[in-house]
Amino acid sequence: MTEIFGDFIEDLPSGTEYLILGFSPASIPLKQRWRNNGLSADFLADYLTTFFPSSDETISHRDKKAEIQCAVSYIANELLENAMKFSVETQGYPISIQLHLNSERIIFVTTNSICRDKVADFQTFLKLLSTEDPLELYIKQLEKNALEGGGSTSGLGFLTMINDYGAQIGWKFQDMDGEQKAIAITTMVQLLL
Repeated sequence: MTEIFGDFIEDLPSGTEYLILGFSPASIPLKQRWRNNGLSADFLADYLTTFFPSSDETISHRDKKAEIQCAVSYIANELLENAMKFSVETQGYPISIQLHLNSERIIFVTTNSICRDKVADFQTFLKLLSTEDPLELYIKQLEKNALEGGGSTSGLGFLTMINDYGAQIGWKFQDMDGEQKAIAITTMVQLLL
């Protein structure tokens, strides 16, 4: 079974610069890596900015570069946090984050496993995301979190990516060979330059 939601590109554009970071649940528990998410996200953002020349920069170019660096750091951190929070550690399925750069866009791709029991609720949120105004959905979720005291599955990170950064997001759910308890999920975020 393969299901796709949102803006997901099956074949990434060729000829792009890219960087891939992988995290293995076999070395140390992924939840212990939580403190490293920000460090990894900042590394990706710093790496990306090396492709934007700094000589003879105008103020607007520096501002744009700083804006992109901030967006990359935020999006990468949110994606890593989600991947680690919802990954099924006992499956041994690695988590990875990829950063692809071409002349038009930056593409983030994360892969991880997710418990089958959580898939239906997540897909319900994704369907809601595709039919409702993201800003209204964001406000509703903030109000809901305030009344309920927060929640680990609020979707605010995805809504912030869309509302604040104009990101296009897609998801791909796939069965894992021989595995009944978990499935593989790939999340793709596209950020136009």
